[in-house]
This record gives sequence, structure tokens and C-alpha cells, in this order.
Amino acid sequence: MSRDILQKVKTLAGVGWRRQLLVAEACASMFAARIILLVLPFARVARRLGDFVAPADPRVAQRAAATTPDEAATARAIGWAVRSAAPFMPFRSVCLQQAMAAHAMLRRRGIASVMHFGASPSGARAIDAHAWLDAAGVKVTGYPIPKEMGEIACFV
Repeated sequence: MSRDILQKVKTLAGVGWRRQLLVAEACASMFAARIILLVLPFARVARRLGDFVAPADPRVAQRAAATTPDEAATARAIGWAVRSAAPFMPFRSVCLQQAMAAHAMLRRRGIASVMHFGASPSGARAIDAHAWLDAAGVKVTGYPIPKEMGEIACFV
């Protein structure tokens, strides 16, 4: 095992059982997102993510806005768990899978979120895409957003 992995395992061992369970849930949620994206067409997946709206839709600001301190703390903890677990998944856990996992974890707790989609021109490919998630006034996953990334639409 590399030193980096050993250090991360030691850190996880010291965070307490609640955070360890949150990391386990994040792993399961990212695995589920990966399977869903492999077997279902995105149009079908999209129906479960919420309403697809323009970034200027008033629901975007409303659902991403700060709520209670407890909900904000939960959103921060979920973001931490997803970001912490992603490098250890047996597949490359990309921004969409991370956003979907955090979205599902927040939904299970009754916390509204906004999943953003953006794109930017790329030299080697026609387009680069990115997904990020906000909830309870917290930047949950996908941050920092590349400065050349333009927001296209959101799920609320």
C-alpha cells in the first residue's frame, strides 16, 4: 500500500463511526450511480433527477439557497464523504456520478439540491462537460468549477 492510501485509511479510522457510515453510503451511492448510467439511457435517468430547467429559473436559486444550519452541516458532510470516497472506487468516479450520489444522499434526508450541468470548448474534443451540486447554501460536489465552463441547465 502506498503511503498516501495508508494515510487516508488512518484518517478514516479516526473520524468516528458516523462519518465512516457516511463514507460507506457515499461508496454505495456512487456505485449505484455508475450502474444506472451504464444500463439506462440518460433520458430515463434524468426523469429521476428532477425538473430540467434553465440556470435562470427561480427554482434554482430557491433550492440552492441556505436553509437551516443542520441542513447545511449535513450537506457539507455529504460533500466531504463523496469527495473522500471517490478516489477509492474501483472505477473512475467522475463528476456526474459524484453529483448523483450526493443528490440521492441529500434526497434521502429531505434536503433539496440543484444539480448543475456545464460545458466548455475543448481543443482535443468538441466539448468538455461538468456536473456540480449545491444544497442548503453549500457547494457540495464538483467545485471548483473551471472558469471557462458555461452553465447550460440544472435539475431541481
